[in-house]
Amino acid sequence: MTISLRRARTIIRKALEKGREMELKPLSVVVLDAGGHVQAFEREDGAAPGRFPIAHGKAYGAVMLGMAGTAQMKRAEDQAYFMAAVNGVYGGQVIPVPGGVLVRDKKGTVIGAVGVTGDTSDNDAIAAMAGIDAVGLTGEI
Repeated sequence: MTISLRRARTIIRKALEKGREMELKPLSVVVLDAGGHVQAFEREDGAAPGRFPIAHGKAYGAVMLGMAGTAQMKRAEDQAYFMAAVNGVYGGQVIPVPGGVLVRDKKGTVIGAVGVTGDTSDNDAIAAMAGIDAVGLTGEI
């Protein structure tokens, strides 16, 4: 299973709706497939133009390491050298903070990741989960 374009767009739409409901700052949302490739991306009006690489870095780290943003942050705090090495391997593309959410299918297989940025990392993760929940998949914060 993979995340279809239709599902990716729904994830984004629902994540942005959650952001508006929570009165968050303008968000940017990316959905990656299991190989780390962009399936869809949107940046809300008013969001900083540099938000794509941040959203991508959150999701990319999650899918490439099989480790959600919260776990990556803990690992960075406990073993900074490990995350520094990981970022070296992946060309500096990993941003190890909440807001990078692994997406699993009903069998528990990782099928992609969602990256949200624009507000606090914890709020970004909440918005991501709203999108993932809306399409009946399982998110891992």
